[in-house]
Amino acid sequence: MTTERGGSPPSQARSARPAQRFASPLSGARQGPAATAPGWVVPDLREPVRTIGRRTFDFDHRIAVMAIVNRTPDSFHDRGATFALDRAVEAAVHAAEQGADWVDIGGVKFAPGPELPAADEIDRVVPVVRQLAQESDVTISVDTFRPEVAAAAIEAGASVVNDTTGLSDPRMAAVVADSDATIVVTHSLAEPRRPLPAPPQYGDVTTEVVGFLRERVDRALAAGIPESRIIVDPGHDLNKNTVHTLELTRRLPEVVALGYPVLAAVSNKDFVGESLGRPRGERLAGSLAVATVSAMLGARIVRMHDVAESVDAMRMVEATLGWRAPVEARHNT
Repeated sequence: MTTERGGSPPSQARSARPAQRFASPLSGARQGPAATAPGWVVPDLREPVRTIGRRTFDFDHRIAVMAIVNRTPDSFHDRGATFALDRAVEAAVHAAEQGADWVDIGGVKFAPGPELPAADEIDRVVPVVRQLAQESDVTISVDTFRPEVAAAAIEAGASVVNDTTGLSDPRMAAVVADSDATIVVTHSLAEPRRPLPAPPQYGDVTTEVVGFLRERVDRALAAGIPESRIIVDPGHDLNKNTVHTLELTRRLPEVVALGYPVLAAVSNKDFVGESLGRPRGERLAGSLAVATVSAMLGARIVRMHDVAESVDAMRMVEATLGWRAPVEARHNT
């Protein structure tokens, strides 16, 4: 079921809405969609109820888990474990069975590496999208910066384009606008697959990220993508060092204040490893911790590798806030 909400034109809405609501322990009044504990940020979203693919999300009361399936031989985390088509499809279907709200399928990693033609990227992702769409109603996204790959994936059944370059190619906005797909607008400054020319530097990392996202959202709106099909991602670790990413995470409410659901792609990233001194393969606890903190600070989608653990963590967040009833409540009854 799709729920529609009226609203002001984009420019008017941006100036009229408050930055965000904080749950206050000093007031007995309800502070947003649920009474929340001190320190929790309740986003003031323009379009909190959204139908994305075959699922409807109420982001006032839901934190979605996006599972990751990379059909790449050089993924930074799984090192090609799901590169084979059958393994990729199996992993995607299994993620849905484990409770993932949607599955993000990628054919080329963002980090530096050899060039891959668009036709080869299509050959990697489209069969996975098509088979997953046949076997599950899970929301499907394609992680790509190429408009032609996005178009092919949408035709095969994807309903989200996760563009880690933040619409750097203006054709991407046109592809999404001509479809029913949702766009994830991500902050990143470097070209994908290219090494950074110099270490990243920011005067104020959060202010600059928010400004970038605001400009790219305006680009999406100008292309005809409605507010109800825009999600933003501050780009944890993308062209940022660990100190930048930790500060950006602490100040996530400033990103949330844009009024769009925020995706936090935090799983197993280097800022987690460097914060804890943990190598790849030993970052699950840190990833769950920062995903939970991100949810507390207003993120509404978390992009995670370890699906079952992440689903439990986010469902527990929802239960704690009173958005979800316990599966059973027998203790001391």
